[in-house]
Amino acid sequence: MTAKPRNQVFGKQKQCHTIIVASGDTVRHMTVRPWMAALAVCLIGIFSIGYLLATSYLVLRDDLIGATMARQARMQYDYEDRIAALRAQVDRVTSRQLLDQQVVEKKVDKLIEQQQALSSRHGKLDALLDRAENSGLMDKGANAATTGNRADKGDHAELTGGLKAIETLLSSGKPADATPDNSTLAYVPAPETVADRADRVFSRVTLSLKHIEQDQLARVQHLTTGAADTADSIQSIMQNVGIKVPTVTASIASKDADPGNDDEGVGGPYVAPENVDQFEQSMADLDTALTRLEAVRGAAESLPFRNPAPGKLITSPFGNRKDPFLGKLALHTGTDFHFSPGERVRATAPGKVVSAGWTGGYGNMVEIDHGDGISTRYGHMEELLVKAGDTVKTGDAVGLAGSTGRSTGTHLHYEVRENGHPIDPMYFINAGMKLASYINGIGTISAREL
Repeated sequence: MTAKPRNQVFGKQKQCHTIIVASGDTVRHMTVRPWMAALAVCLIGIFSIGYLLATSYLVLRDDLIGATMARQARMQYDYEDRIAALRAQVDRVTSRQLLDQQVVEKKVDKLIEQQQALSSRHGKLDALLDRAENSGLMDKGANAATTGNRADKGDHAELTGGLKAIETLLSSGKPADATPDNSTLAYVPAPETVADRADRVFSRVTLSLKHIEQDQLARVQHLTTGAADTADSIQSIMQNVGIKVPTVTASIASKDADPGNDDEGVGGPYVAPENVDQFEQSMADLDTALTRLEAVRGAAESLPFRNPAPGKLITSPFGNRKDPFLGKLALHTGTDFHFSPGERVRATAPGKVVSAGWTGGYGNMVEIDHGDGISTRYGHMEELLVKAGDTVKTGDAVGLAGSTGRSTGTHLHYEVRENGHPIDPMYFINAGMKLASYINGIGTISAREL
């Protein structure tokens, strides 16, 4: 009989267990080996662990679900807060952009208003400059005026460029100015906005406006001072000759010297003074100074300050002399100038011919009334070219030189009279030489032909 193998574990023999199941006449038996027992134990362990895990899940399920829902709720709240912050930031940026745009538009309107006022001032200043040039002031300040005009053109160009720059800033807004990004939420300094750039341009243009205004004020004050000084000088020269200053000019001069000295009747209720713009006041002062200068200059140009015979020899001065016919002392009421026969004799100032014809010892004589009691006489002419009642201008020919009347040879007898009394013509001629530095052409007579 074959021997059965023995079951050994680690070298030891172990008896196998047999399970016998009897059912009636049937008997069954099963041998339980070690690996089968180990497998059964493993299955039971696995089942137990699964049971325990399932039981733990069922017990902890509510807590896990609650924690998950809470986490999801927190995440949702975080996203909602982030979205709300982004919306608020967008609203703030949009509101700031709109506010900046309104501020910039106001500044542009202010600049345009200032530019219009400056242009209006420049137009008024041009008119006054024309008057100053006609009054002979621009000859002294021509260089300064030219420099000022160049400065005005450059500043005006800068002003126009500044306005265009601001308008460009308004019309071209960058997306970054209106749309925030992650850097905004990270508190990174925001880029330069339209308002910041407009402020910089606005400051530059404002400085340009200030410069133009100051330059214009300086020019106005310079012209005002020049007009007043010129008027004073002309008036002083005229007074030295004994010429009375015109009434309007004297009134303006007295008001300038002492504004409170006014004999005219004035009155009315007291009202607080208005705020007068400095430039407007300067323009008014310049207008007053030019009005006075024009009056003084007009008075000087209307009087016989010119030399009737420039470059010619004086044959007999004004004053007492030995009479060429009687041989005794006599008053010579004029000045004699050497002339060639038939040479034209010209008026030394504008006026009206009050006498033209034969007048005793004057021979053929022309008398011209220049106003303010001043008149001139031209004697000994061989032919008269005007008649009584004619109006003549400075330099107009009144006759041809000759030797008529009490004359020993061809010459011009020239007289200046004030209210009928003879005055030495050299006073006026010398004064005209001094006035020539203030009034162009007053010391000479133009050589134009009729």
